[in-house]
Amino acid sequence: MKNRRKLSGVCGTWRTFFWFVVLFVFSFVLFSTMFVFKAGKFRPVVRTTISFSTAKAVLRRESVTLSPAVSIREAVKLPEQTLVFLKYPPSLRLYTRDDLVCVFSGGGDSSKQRKEYPTAVDSDKFNGQIVRCPETPRGFNVSLAVSRWTADDHIPAGPTHQWDWLVYDAVIDHDNSTVVFVKGLNLRPGRVADVSRYECVYGWDFARRNRLIRSDVISAAQEIIRCRTPLTVLDGPKSAHGPVKVSVRIKGGTGMLPSIAQPGRIINPPRRKPFEVCVCTMTRNAAAVLREWVMYHAGIGVQRWFIYDNNSDDDIIAEIRDLESRGYNISRHFWPWIKTQEAGFSNCAIRARSDCDWVAFIDVDEFYYIPSGQSLTSIIRNHTVSNSIGEIRTPCHSFGPSGLRNRPRGGVTEGYTCRVILPERHKSILRPDAMNATLINVVHHFHLKDEFTFADVDKDVMVINHYKYQVWDVFKEKFYRRVATYVADWQNDENVGSRDRAPGLGTRPVEPPDWAERFCEVNDTGLRDQVWERFKDNKTQRLIWEREEDRLKKASLAHTRIAQQI
Repeated sequence: MKNRRKLSGVCGTWRTFFWFVVLFVFSFVLFSTMFVFKAGKFRPVVRTTISFSTAKAVLRRESVTLSPAVSIREAVKLPEQTLVFLKYPPSLRLYTRDDLVCVFSGGGDSSKQRKEYPTAVDSDKFNGQIVRCPETPRGFNVSLAVSRWTADDHIPAGPTHQWDWLVYDAVIDHDNSTVVFVKGLNLRPGRVADVSRYECVYGWDFARRNRLIRSDVISAAQEIIRCRTPLTVLDGPKSAHGPVKVSVRIKGGTGMLPSIAQPGRIINPPRRKPFEVCVCTMTRNAAAVLREWVMYHAGIGVQRWFIYDNNSDDDIIAEIRDLESRGYNISRHFWPWIKTQEAGFSNCAIRARSDCDWVAFIDVDEFYYIPSGQSLTSIIRNHTVSNSIGEIRTPCHSFGPSGLRNRPRGGVTEGYTCRVILPERHKSILRPDAMNATLINVVHHFHLKDEFTFADVDKDVMVINHYKYQVWDVFKEKFYRRVATYVADWQNDENVGSRDRAPGLGTRPVEPPDWAERFCEVNDTGLRDQVWERFKDNKTQRLIWEREEDRLKKASLAHTRIAQQI
């Protein structure tokens, strides 16, 4: 009992001492803090040199301002637009067309500043963007601003190049050589040039001449230079400045061409290619006809489509996405370079080599017609029993307006049934592995390696229906610009007698009174009849590429005609 009382007394004493210490520390901290603030030892004051409304605006602008890493890499002036190349850091969201404004400035004079929205924005192959601005006025520079910025705040302009004196694209081929696409060399069509006149130059900054890597040229022809890729470029570390560029130097001449070309590697072909037959085309504003062209050729055996878009401003992107959603293996490749059809086809042949056994090069107004009803793959197999066949050439029949004055609702294969008698030219189906290293191609056929040759298809076995002379509203677009490098634009008074032109039209897009009846020498309903038999939906009684709204318009037009006859 006594021990318990002693223990209780000791515990009480320690408990009292503990609470005394806690109270003392708390009081010390409290009074010290009051002393500091009251005695003026620490007087925090927040000062600002801008008003509240101004600070609010700055914060708002900071929230939308681009990272300092976003910059204009360079720009290229074309006749009707300027391409602005935006460089982004990997983590930043890419801007849309509605986010950006093209700013044109004249010699530092803010009163001469003009602003216009871009016509389109495309992604490039290095996770940047290509902004399509309207044509830059003479004496002006182009830059970009975000639409929410103030008028004077924009991304500084980069170097600007002219489209016709430029290295504009490059790829590293499967053999590790670099294929360089060049405007300005003015080499003769279909001829191999002297390689000793040129050399390839690699670097991240062409202004620093002591850090450039030079390389020999393997071949030179038309707009294509092929050169040996240095090992330091193939295997070297990536620069903080981004992918390496390649240019071409003319020895003893005008020096090195400006370049925007950053060579990307092409994957080595697999042992077995996933597609037997592919198609490549270069087109502009083909949204209205693409659906029919793709669906028809899918029905005869084509499995893959490469669309080189040459500055379309219609709904072709939406049309391609719709076809993709329906299961068609189709891809769009933005190719803004004008008068470069041959170079674009060479680029496509390299791209398709890893995927396709055979690639057909045709336009979107051209359709293979096989009277027997066989598939395109069967025709190719029948003509390539020999392993030496590297190209199949098919004759073309040119169709006229066939008495029509409005675009046919069911498509060109249904609407145009009258043509000229004699076939014109030919188009080719290429085995990509057989093409010559120079990549020379003229009017849709390629130069082949020495061990390969071509086979001609008889017109009774297969022919291309070329709906060349359509109703005037469609045909007159051909006066805009010809895509081929060595073909004169129709508005130029040059090579007026060329077979590329329409006979008797001259250089102005003026509709002749008898246009609807021209180019009609023989009625040919073969493909139309085959299309009705193979591509018409029995339930809806419309062709598979016809949209419901087109069918309703077609029915309404038919009822109107019947009513007028009554």
